[in-house]
Amino acid sequence: MKKAILLPIAAAAFALSACSDKAQNETSEAADSIAADANATMGEAVDDVEAASDRAFDAAENGIDRAGAAIGNAADDAGRAIDRGTRETGEHLEHAGNDLQH
Repeated sequence: MKKAILLPIAAAAFALSACSDKAQNETSEAADSIAADANATMGEAVDDVEAASDRAFDAAENGIDRAGAAIGNAADDAGRAIDRGTRETGEHLEHAGNDLQH
């Protein structure tokens, strides 16, 4: 919004700059003001983009960490189930063997 207002003012100041030293000084001051506003706006934009990037990377990292933990837990659960199944199967085979001997 500032830029939309300052640009016509700066253009008018440039047009008047041929009139006098005072007008030339005012033109220079207006140009400096516009440059300062543009630099400040650009700095704020860079800060906003950096903050948004940091938040996005943090969220992605947290998601990856949660997914890794879930995969690890599922693998542990599967390993325990296999151990139980193997142990139970071994017990059934042992009972069957005992039944055959009697």
